[in-house]
Amino acid sequence: MNNVKDIVDVFFIQYNTWGRLMLDYLHSVFNTAFTVLLITTASLSFLYLILSAYSLLKKREKSHLQTPEKLPFVTVQIPTYNELAALRCAKRCLEFDYPVDKYEILIGDDSNTNEISSKIDKFAETNNKVKIFRRGANSGYKSGNLNNLLKHSKGEIIVIFDSDFIPPKDFISEIVKPFSNNPHVAGVQAKWNFINADQNLVSSLGSTIVEVFQRVTLPFMFHRKKLAFLCGSAEAVRKDILIKLGGWEHGNLTEDIEYSLRLIKNGYKIVYLEDLKCDSEVPYIAKDLYRQQMRWAYGVVTSYKGHAKELFQSSKLSLSDKIYTTLICSGYLLTILLASLFIMGMLSVVTHPPSPIDIVRFFSETARNTIITSGLVIASAAAIAKSKRRGHIAKMLVSSFTYGLVVTYYVNIGIIKAIFKKPMEWYMLNKIGNIRQ
Repeated sequence: MNNVKDIVDVFFIQYNTWGRLMLDYLHSVFNTAFTVLLITTASLSFLYLILSAYSLLKKREKSHLQTPEKLPFVTVQIPTYNELAALRCAKRCLEFDYPVDKYEILIGDDSNTNEISSKIDKFAETNNKVKIFRRGANSGYKSGNLNNLLKHSKGEIIVIFDSDFIPPKDFISEIVKPFSNNPHVAGVQAKWNFINADQNLVSSLGSTIVEVFQRVTLPFMFHRKKLAFLCGSAEAVRKDILIKLGGWEHGNLTEDIEYSLRLIKNGYKIVYLEDLKCDSEVPYIAKDLYRQQMRWAYGVVTSYKGHAKELFQSSKLSLSDKIYTTLICSGYLLTILLASLFIMGMLSVVTHPPSPIDIVRFFSETARNTIITSGLVIASAAAIAKSKRRGHIAKMLVSSFTYGLVVTYYVNIGIIKAIFKKPMEWYMLNKIGNIRQ
């Protein structure tokens, strides 16, 4: 027993002499890092508060765009991969109020399932306005599909829909208007609505994430600086400029963001039409939402990394334009800051000198830190309020602090992979439109 006691005594002597000193040093480092991260996160959170207040208080200005005297010929592109929802989208496109001789519909079918391809073929056989193009493989994912369709497109303007989008009858008539007023306008983006936003907690969270960008961030940027981004669907681009700039970046997982950055740094304009709305779907299965957000985070970070240097060196952009563009692309920064804040906080607690737990202080500081970093949650509430779904704010809060925590993990995985140039694949998502066709 004495030997055991001696060993224990030696251990504690060494611990008090060296171990505690090391832990005190680490505690100081972790605590300082936590404080810096808290200030940074709170500052970015405050920015979201400003955006939220602006979006709620700013009176929306109705657009007064005139119909061009000469209507441009438009090519509607629907890239798809094993998705029967493309047929629902194509059916809606056939109902456009745009002159029938002024637009065409192309479906890029990359499906590897004969059953789905045969149904798409059967649909095209009964609708001469619809043409099908296949590559035999899904090389380059969506951007590869779009580049293939580009070779067959006759339109001056190209309108792009993901397969789960359901456009209104006046979509083409409205989205072509900004092009006629300004030759420097190279892209136009419409607002997304979600037909299944309130299906469950997953869809509530997924729709809110997009609505913050579409109803809070984009309107602020466009009203203040006339800056906007393409979002990948319910969008239109000038074909000649797209070809001039080299087409879509092959294999890019967010080809819309990458092309938007190319347009901006070359001095072209993108218009955001807040009044033009297009219905679509949002993931309703947790695994799909996690993968979607991971892919988006990966694609945004990868695209910005590829253009950041040239953006800041561009003589065609003002300093404020460069800053605003960076802010738009830094949306996922808050996610990695929150994760880092949690990790540093835990390490600071673990290395803290042994002492009784001050319960009151612990909960009061936790509540304070949560409040000052809750800007994104408030922006989410503002986006829901703008979508006239105020009764669903409680559901958003529940989903944010349940599924949202897992989304944070996957987003950070996407960011880390993008930073270290690790590969990322394109994940197929379940869609209601695939089931009901």
